[in-house]
Amino acid sequence: MSDFIFRIQPNIVLGSYTTSRLGQYIRDYGSKFMVIIDPILKQVGNAEKITNTLTDRKIDFFTFDEIPEGADTQVVADALRLAREAHVHCIIAVGGAKTLNVARAVASLYHETHELYDFLDGTMPTTAPLPLVAVPTTMRDSFIFTSCITINDARSSKVKILKTQPNLCKLVLFDPNLTSTLTENQTASMAIETLCLATEAYLNQKATFFSDMIAEKSAELLSYAMDGSPTLTITTPQEVLYSQAGCMASLAAASSSIGASTLLSLCINARYKISRSLSTSILFPHIIEDAAKFRSDRLAKLSRIVRACPQETPDNEAVTAFAEYVRQHIAKANLPARLKDLNVSIEQLSLCAEDAGEIELINSMQRSMTSDDLFDIIKTAY
Repeated sequence: MSDFIFRIQPNIVLGSYTTSRLGQYIRDYGSKFMVIIDPILKQVGNAEKITNTLTDRKIDFFTFDEIPEGADTQVVADALRLAREAHVHCIIAVGGAKTLNVARAVASLYHETHELYDFLDGTMPTTAPLPLVAVPTTMRDSFIFTSCITINDARSSKVKILKTQPNLCKLVLFDPNLTSTLTENQTASMAIETLCLATEAYLNQKATFFSDMIAEKSAELLSYAMDGSPTLTITTPQEVLYSQAGCMASLAAASSSIGASTLLSLCINARYKISRSLSTSILFPHIIEDAAKFRSDRLAKLSRIVRACPQETPDNEAVTAFAEYVRQHIAKANLPARLKDLNVSIEQLSLCAEDAGEIELINSMQRSMTSDDLFDIIKTAY
């Protein structure tokens, strides 16, 4: 087991209507703010609710919402230029993973003099970052508690890893009410993706007793949200359970690491703009079956935690039940079950396996893997 190192950063606030106090929480971080916000929030009416908490407190800010479906380095460069011209003191990020990644990159590189692409090619930031306040609007983010940012390189349509300074993010506000705008299909696919993230952290070679503990709790809460509580004493609303489970899965991934499904979905999204949650959901049961060869005891434990099988079920049967449990939820939500259903060819997906093999995260998988191993998983899921 890896050494356990725990830093209490950032501050985490999780609860309904926490965003109504955003203006109160950020006062310690300056007097001029840039709010990088997902444009979809304007369409559903949530953007104004969030900015009103700043306006009501007479806080000086401006918003940036020019974030297309495939946010890439060009978007980061535009946002970074605006932030510097406005001489802001803090970045506030409101949205899903792509919006948070853009904001994290802007905060990290604000004081740097090198070109953006120098950092994508391996240069480490050396200056202090701007404070960052993150307000996730989805239930999961694989990298929110890490010192890594995933960015789509506009030059090559490949995902790249940008290393950031420690303690970049100062505050994360999880408000379950922000997830209410997701469709049922989006919620279902993100729930499966979150369970996959917790499972990957649980299986990983970097796992610690801490990541194990919170990955198990994340899986338990997800089962309550997806299948209902086993007792009448648990009355927590579904959206709160999802936010709690997502926060814990993200913490588990930061303490341990992501796995093959998450890595592949990042590369597929970078090239073909396919939803990460959809591709992850499809790959997840195949990841379970691959890991059954070397982590059957752990998979069996998770299977029992999510109530995919009775407690007395033998390990090999419990693992099979876990994979079937995921497939049943995919079918129940009417989600695509095979990668070919995403209108992408096996030849195109082979490029994604090659892209994943070039990312250093491949050295932190649930087992030693190469791009050939990743392509084998793609073939079984195709």
